[in-house]
Amino acid sequence: MNLLKVALAQISPVWLNKAKTLDKVCASVSEAGEKGCELIVFGEGLLPGYPFWLSLTNGAEFNSSVQKEVHAHYVRNAVQIEAGDLDEVCKLAKEHKIAIYLGVIERGKNRGGHSLYCSLVYINEVGQIQSVHRKLQPTYEERLTWSPGDGNGLQVHRLKAFAVGGLNCWENWMPLARTALYGLGENLHVAAWPGSDRNTMDITRFIAKESRSFVISVSGLMGVADFPADTPHLEKIVENAPDVLANGGSCVAGPDGEWIVEPVIGKEGLIIQTLDFNRVLEERQNFDVAGHYSRPDVTRLTVNRERQSILDIID
Repeated sequence: MNLLKVALAQISPVWLNKAKTLDKVCASVSEAGEKGCELIVFGEGLLPGYPFWLSLTNGAEFNSSVQKEVHAHYVRNAVQIEAGDLDEVCKLAKEHKIAIYLGVIERGKNRGGHSLYCSLVYINEVGQIQSVHRKLQPTYEERLTWSPGDGNGLQVHRLKAFAVGGLNCWENWMPLARTALYGLGENLHVAAWPGSDRNTMDITRFIAKESRSFVISVSGLMGVADFPADTPHLEKIVENAPDVLANGGSCVAGPDGEWIVEPVIGKEGLIIQTLDFNRVLEERQNFDVAGHYSRPDVTRLTVNRERQSILDIID
């Protein structure tokens, strides 16, 4: 129960193509399952991809036909969980007895089904979706295409001896979001990123040291070659695009804040590591941020986990 074999799926999407990216996700899940992994994690918004076009095509231009048409393409390829878009992934989780953290762009049905959320979905080892965490605060240009989320997905999940939770990208810099997970008993933290070692290099070790937990940072890859030919306004998107938009940087830090796996750059595939829960107990001896080193009589956090909607229907 103390040992957990994890896989970091550092892969590129078939950008803005839900069906083909799902195929890549399923292939990674199957490969990890066949190698005996018990948890596999994917990068932020991998399915169907990060909105790189915004910073390349003047995404803030109001009433732009380019922005409208690319956004509509994005919405059409986003994930609607209620429609069964993740059923095949859930089936594979059950078949291989593997838990999954998957970054998706979600069409929130309870918010009308037309707006997008950057969501981190947890599927347990029997193939059940246990939480869907919508990113609390999209970052900078992301706000032009993603909506703010809510606290419903601030949850942790039991996996053998571990309690695993996760946040998206710069949410990991939000001290109160981290604290919410610490207070729930998290000791294995998943930080999902679109893909860059400049993001994962510092904060992975910082969160591990602060929380005395294992921290998995998982990132995607993206290059100009990963833009499909049928992408709306492709010529305009690639005109100013660098050859590499996301270089990976997936890594693992231990509860003492030291590297177990240093950031992996530019390599596609699974990064596999076995974690020993006893290391958590050793490091909590001298510091436990939500336990013996907390003062709830002085400071405490209130978390609203209600799923937000404009409707409260009474039939």
